[in-house]
Order: sequence, then C-alpha cells, then structure tokens
Amino acid sequence: MLLPELPNAGQPWDGVATAGRPSVEQFALAKSRGVTRVVNLCPHSEPCGYDEPELMSQLGLDYVNIPVAGAGDLNEDNARTLAAALNDAGGAVLVHCASSNRVGALFAVKAAKLDGKSVDEAIEIGRRAGLRAMEPAVRQLLGG
Repeated sequence: MLLPELPNAGQPWDGVATAGRPSVEQFALAKSRGVTRVVNLCPHSEPCGYDEPELMSQLGLDYVNIPVAGAGDLNEDNARTLAAALNDAGGAVLVHCASSNRVGALFAVKAAKLDGKSVDEAIEIGRRAGLRAMEPAVRQLLGG
C-alpha cells in the first residue's frame, strides 16, 4: 500500500491512495512516496486547521478540489472531474476527504457511471477506497 500511515488508508489500484484528511507531515510523506497530485473532496466550508491549497503549492503538488458535501454531490459531473484528475496526474494521486467515506462513494459512482462496472463491482471499488456509511445512499443512486 502506498500510504498505509494515513487515516482510513485505502488503495483502490496502483498509483492511487485514498484516505481521511492527512496531516501536514503526511502530505510531505505522500510527496516523498511519489504523489504528484492531491484531490480534496472536502468543501471549502469544512475547516481543517491549515490552508490546503497553499500547503500543496509549498510542497509543489498539483491540487484539485471537488467539493462533495454529501450524497447530493455524488453525481456524474463530479465523477468525471475525478476521472480527469486521476487520468492526467503524471504520477501517483492521493484522494481524500475528512474520513475517506465520500472518497469511496465517489469512486463507486465513477466505477458504475463511467467505467461500466456493475453495482456490486462499483461498491467493491468504493469499499477499497473508503466507502462505509454512505454505501446505502450509493446503492440507491446506482439502482442496486
């Protein structure tokens, strides 16, 4: 696993780490392990104790923010934005929210809506990325 030290660490596939919100030190660790892009699913209104865009700039990491406040933001547009952020990163990617639950949920939506996976396959991918409490909402959204 790329970053097992992170809270609720996951790795849905090689080169993609998922987690709950990392500490400042853990972002530096991620960079040292080859992460070139950080994708943050937390809305700007969620406090975190540091200025994440500024920190990513200081560390020299690409930064993408896809605000996912809850189940209402689990949609194909956000899944497409996630897919683009994963596809053109040029290195490993760290995708996080506060706990990794929304990360797993959006990965599941991406898997079903964009990658043609069945609901069960998409849920499994979501679980590997941190899906837990949002699973019922994701299943309902995906029709399964």
